[in-house]
Amino acid sequence: MRTIDWRNDRIVLIDQTLLPGTVKVIHVDTVDELIDSIKRLAVRGAPALGVAGALGVALAAKNGDDVREEAEKISKARPTAVNLSWGVAKVLAKLGQGAEAMIEEAKHILEDDIRRNADLGRRGAQWLIDRLGPRINVQTHCNAGALACVEWGTALGVVRALQERGAIGHVYLDETRPLLQGARLTAWELQQMGIDHTVVVDSAGPTVLARGLADAVIVGADRIAANGDVVNKIGTYPLALAAHRAGIPFLVAAPESTIDPDTPDGSQVEIEIRDAAEILGEHTPDGSKALNYAFDVTPADLVTAIVTDERIINGKPLG
Repeated sequence: MRTIDWRNDRIVLIDQTLLPGTVKVIHVDTVDELIDSIKRLAVRGAPALGVAGALGVALAAKNGDDVREEAEKISKARPTAVNLSWGVAKVLAKLGQGAEAMIEEAKHILEDDIRRNADLGRRGAQWLIDRLGPRINVQTHCNAGALACVEWGTALGVVRALQERGAIGHVYLDETRPLLQGARLTAWELQQMGIDHTVVVDSAGPTVLARGLADAVIVGADRIAANGDVVNKIGTYPLALAAHRAGIPFLVAAPESTIDPDTPDGSQVEIEIRDAAEILGEHTPDGSKALNYAFDVTPADLVTAIVTDERIINGKPLG
């Protein structure tokens, strides 16, 4: 089942807010419905958002909307993930050729995501095997699997490719507070793949590395700046620090479209701050405030390598 797809002139996607208990497919007929799905994380993950952006512009064209206006709305739905605006721009560039050309471009981006991430996964798996040997235990964070893409995965795509080669040992995954993308989504995907895994609280992730339980950290990315700084789900930066201290590889897996040459470094990226209600609940005193950063920035010097669908990048700059 694809995370997101184009069927019968509409967008269909899995509602990830209901996983793992319920697998529900949403039919999206308007741009406003798509934006709602993006904002409430029914569809999420950098590559999937790139496809969502592309399909959203195609949907606007098919519906006879003001395409430029709708494209701008889609781009602003989640500001940190560069793939969203990338997908929008790719299809918007076909505006002068008509709705059918825009739909075909969006469908091409959709299909190409599968191939690119499969290439990425196999390249990253080989890189790890060459350095760490034939059996590798992995630590990961958030969800960078098939649910974050169309069908394959980035960080979990590397894990999947390791499994193809009989090289995956055990996977440790952070639960990823406050919305538990690790505990809900990554654990579910690993279970579907039949891979042994253990969920740990976010603050225990560095201890997993300090105790030598994992041989490498593999994470995805929502934006990679021109200098190699990596913007990813909040909690990634502490894992990078811990991996550096433990002397193990910290591998970032992301398609080329996640690299943003127009952003000099991570300090220039708008970091999304989500609703405090995601943190505050019945265990918090009334009147307490919350700062709910959705992402953090891992400096380039903590990243061992970046694997994309086209290359392995060791060190910096990325040009």
